[in-house]
Amino acid sequence: MTVVDTTFGKVKAQEQDGILAFKGIPYAAPPMGELRWQPPQDPWPWGGVIDGSEYGKWAPQNHSDMVAIMGAELGEQDEACLSLNIWTPAADFANRPVMVWIHGGGFTIGASSQGVYEGRELSQHGDVVVVTINYRLGLLGFANLNETTGGRIPATGNEGLLDQVKALEWIQDNIEFFGGDPDNVTIFGESAGGMSIGALLGMPAAKGLFHKAIPQSGACHTIATKASGTLVGEAIMKFTELDAQGLMAANMDDLLRAQRRIEGGKVEGYPLSKIGSLPFRPVVDGKVLPELPIEAVRNGSVAQVPIMAGSTLDEWQLFGAFQPAITKLDEETMAKRLGYLVDPAYIPGLVEAYKEALVQRGIEPTPPQIFIAIQTDRIFRMPALRLLEAQQKHNSQVYSYQFDWQSPAAKGVMKSCHAVELAYVFGTHKKKGAAKFYGEGPAADTLAKQTMDAWVAFSRNGKPGWDAYDKESRSTHIFGENCRSENAPFEIEREAWSEVPDAFLGSL
Repeated sequence: MTVVDTTFGKVKAQEQDGILAFKGIPYAAPPMGELRWQPPQDPWPWGGVIDGSEYGKWAPQNHSDMVAIMGAELGEQDEACLSLNIWTPAADFANRPVMVWIHGGGFTIGASSQGVYEGRELSQHGDVVVVTINYRLGLLGFANLNETTGGRIPATGNEGLLDQVKALEWIQDNIEFFGGDPDNVTIFGESAGGMSIGALLGMPAAKGLFHKAIPQSGACHTIATKASGTLVGEAIMKFTELDAQGLMAANMDDLLRAQRRIEGGKVEGYPLSKIGSLPFRPVVDGKVLPELPIEAVRNGSVAQVPIMAGSTLDEWQLFGAFQPAITKLDEETMAKRLGYLVDPAYIPGLVEAYKEALVQRGIEPTPPQIFIAIQTDRIFRMPALRLLEAQQKHNSQVYSYQFDWQSPAAKGVMKSCHAVELAYVFGTHKKKGAAKFYGEGPAADTLAKQTMDAWVAFSRNGKPGWDAYDKESRSTHIFGENCRSENAPFEIEREAWSEVPDAFLGSL
């Protein structure tokens, strides 16, 4: 039996297949009662030994069908959700690379305990320490209430990010006890997890707490301005009809009801066109996030940090393939819909470029397909490339990847959609029920090995196994049925965005 003594108490491992798992370790005090909407505090020391066989509680959230796709039913929820999980080959002070996973879910759903994120396979495959973390979601983690309440609730809209920083601080203080190297920490995450990493790259409080970064399908652009963040705080107060004192004491179910109304743009005076269709997201508040993270990176905020960033080929299929509002678009309604997302001056050029590019890909350039391809690149691919270009001025160790593995879901309609790489990064594609979304067979097994090899190699020494990205070669590694490196793939699409300002990228 392995027991590790952390700075706040002892935790006992569960061993399986030669890997030790320590689940449900609190890295911060429960952010409840007077600590609701406050920055995270140190955990309360505990007597006895925590049995590391059970995951911690999920952050409070509304039900979403997206969670099931990732391979988990909803777990038990509680505001006391700030825990992390560790998988390691041995608690032996061996200074292994540490890989810290930040889960996705639009900043409103998900948990580190979802089946696809189980760290055992990755830890064993790469002889690394894998950590997965929970953080506050939705209106508890990403709502700016400071302005609206006159400072009575000091929430900046970045409490979820501060939780992530707190977890990284805990890792700095404790991970060597679990066989990890606190001087070789890689943060990796997908979707809102990748967007969180993008924010951490520009966040002073996170500086020095990690040494490499792998943002997947999300980077530095999905950030609210202080003005739009403040509007979300106003919408919370309007719908709940509560003042600061009332919000601090409010029932969680009532808060989640308000969150759902705000996410649907159903609070009078606060439509999604005003607050954004992802209202709960990090906020440039001037303190926790002093400026847009992409600008911070351009200014050298993480000059020493190697970065590997990428996306899937057909990200937006997951969200658009079965939405009548998308599948029934014609030329006119497509242009109108794009006009809400990008300055209309850029739309004709984008549409023409994507028509040409889709034909080259062997895809009929119908309005729905053009729209989905534009959204894929606007929200995911272009922010990743802009991040690599911004960092390359300071650090040559920047790497681009793309996943073109096809999901078999919905008879192949999903294509290489958002989240399809997750089970290959973790080697969890063989878990029960995973094949339906992620696929199976010898090619899948090979892809999992090659993906884990690359992620581990980058975590170990900052080199995943292909050429670095620069503006001349634009070297990109493609993961799929046929793993290969290419120079400047999908260049027509990339060039079409060259004059489009950052303000139109990454937003939802």
